[in-house]
Amino acid sequence: MASVDAYAQRQSQTATNDLIESVAQSPRLFQYVTDLLVELCSVDTSPRVDVIGLAHAEQRTFDIIERELSDLATLPVSHRRVPINPGIAGHLAFTPLYYTTTAQCPGGLDVRHCYEGRSNLIVSVDGDRRHRCGVNQAVNVHVDVVAPYFPPRVEANAVYGRGACDDKGNVVALVASLKLLHQALQTTGVRLNRSLTCMFVIDEETGGNGSLSCVIDRELKKRYDSVLVLECTGSRLHPGNRGCVWYRVDGYHKNVNLFEASAFIVEELESEGRAIRAESEHHLFPHRPVQTSHGIIGSSGEHPSRINGEVCVKLELDSGSLSEKAVALINEAICEGLSEYVSIYGDKSLDLPGEVGSAKVKRHYDFEASGQAASLHVYGATGHMGAIQENDNAITKMASMVRSLVGRREAIDIAAGGRMSLSLEGWSDASHLVMEGGQGFLPSHTLREIERRLRDAVTRGTERYFNLMKVNVDPGDVISVTYNKLHNDAYACPVDSQDIANALSAAEAAGIGTQQPLVGWDASCDARLFACEYPEMPVITVGAGMLEHAHSDREHMKIPDVLRMAVFLTDFILRQTGTDVPS
Repeated sequence: MASVDAYAQRQSQTATNDLIESVAQSPRLFQYVTDLLVELCSVDTSPRVDVIGLAHAEQRTFDIIERELSDLATLPVSHRRVPINPGIAGHLAFTPLYYTTTAQCPGGLDVRHCYEGRSNLIVSVDGDRRHRCGVNQAVNVHVDVVAPYFPPRVEANAVYGRGACDDKGNVVALVASLKLLHQALQTTGVRLNRSLTCMFVIDEETGGNGSLSCVIDRELKKRYDSVLVLECTGSRLHPGNRGCVWYRVDGYHKNVNLFEASAFIVEELESEGRAIRAESEHHLFPHRPVQTSHGIIGSSGEHPSRINGEVCVKLELDSGSLSEKAVALINEAICEGLSEYVSIYGDKSLDLPGEVGSAKVKRHYDFEASGQAASLHVYGATGHMGAIQENDNAITKMASMVRSLVGRREAIDIAAGGRMSLSLEGWSDASHLVMEGGQGFLPSHTLREIERRLRDAVTRGTERYFNLMKVNVDPGDVISVTYNKLHNDAYACPVDSQDIANALSAAEAAGIGTQQPLVGWDASCDARLFACEYPEMPVITVGAGMLEHAHSDREHMKIPDVLRMAVFLTDFILRQTGTDVPS
């Protein structure tokens, strides 16, 4: 009987790596991967109130994946669509179904109605299990995307479109790796010794309920001892993720301008975020990926974790006119606010040193005044909140300008001969406030602590504005802070496991490089669900695509990166599951 040493010790005998690499470099596979990614991105799987339509989109996505796996008899592959378990509603990690909220159903649908006809796709490859080597491996990837949806297109060697980077490019990488695995086993005659389980899940972007359904499935858990979660990490391996909680601020007072108050709330949230970051010490996160980002204010913005790219402020007088002197004072206030913002966050209208064309925004704002009214359009650079340092948040920038305008209001009012008020364009009632955004954190802080500190920051910001305006109102009677959407804990795994060693070896063989020492990922994802439910189990996050491109207006994935990830996955699966050559 042939030796049953682990795959890594028998590479030269089977020449599997050489075969995988040669197939991955073929123009045919390049075109296949491109076409499949375009097809998947053509299906809009962004969250929506119309859950029936969303279910159809998800099922159409699974149809495509199942079609592509229909001819892999060598593995052999089996697949089944597993309904979302309504029992997730009783789990601490469950995310309320906020995206199903309507005027008729203000609390959103219940679990059974939301997930009726919806499922995850579980793809299984059973191992031969003749020998003790190898572990049962799971790979997790999500098929949902964020709003707003835009259709795919191909430019050079990349596919642009919503979900191309986060996370359908990695869906394609996993499908391609199964094809590579099939061809390698068919050609060399080797067999997997342990089982492989692939989870194609829904609802990651809205909080992780799809993966949570997998996590609490104890029968499914018998199939895996280790989990690899595919996300857009730039193909870097991460044995941990930072945590994240999405906040929502609601407020109403018929006699108070709560839009103006929001500028002071934003400042306190940003200040608290910097304090949390300064306190954050963890060996896997020496770079301290702790971000504060604001995605939505009023009707401006699409998603709590998508950096806000544009917001417009209206300036109106109750009498008088915007004289030349008044306009000059307003411009001075705007410039003062912008200067304060740039001093903290940098000037993203400038190119980086030696990188022509790298500026994130063409200009910071446009200002137009006429008669008794003016408009201030503030611009940012969208993207995933995890890439806030590279991008530019219009809400944060706007808030700095609004605070400066409020501070100079008396002089502006005198010059204009009337009282200036500020409001949000497209939001009819300045006495009504809605804000949403996110705060990242490390394992050094608990989720509950972060929630408390954000709530306190909102109270402080509201109090500052009320004191400035001499408003004798308790902020607690006006403002509420809730966390009914994503609330992800941070996690960290040991870096000295055999799983990490196999992943590093596979990464080196695939030519995707390794970062040493290993660090945690700057974003949060479903990996934390597995790590928190099964603390002793190795959980690794890795995947093609750059985080800064996720959720952005130019979201894209380079096809060579997908191919390299497919090679990595194939090699990693073989190393993890172990192989055996028939006698």
